[in-house]
Amino acid sequence: MTEKELLELKEDVSEAKIKVSELTGQEKALTNQLKTDWGCKTIAEAEKKLKEMDDEIASIDKKIEVGVKELEEKYEV
Repeated sequence: MTEKELLELKEDVSEAKIKVSELTGQEKALTNQLKTDWGCKTIAEAEKKLKEMDDEIASIDKKIEVGVKELEEKYEV
């Protein structure tokens, strides 16, 4: 390898280290936000919470549909 190639590799390694550091910081910030906003310590907990919320939304949506149908039948709409 030439000196130029080694310097280019050194630059690439430095840039990669900076990118890893930035991504690590972002991961910590998002993990903290997940914990603060939703009470989840891990991605697995967040996925479980999301499933529970999706199920709750589906249940509420079904209740709304039934209520609308009852109103339509009652008022012959």
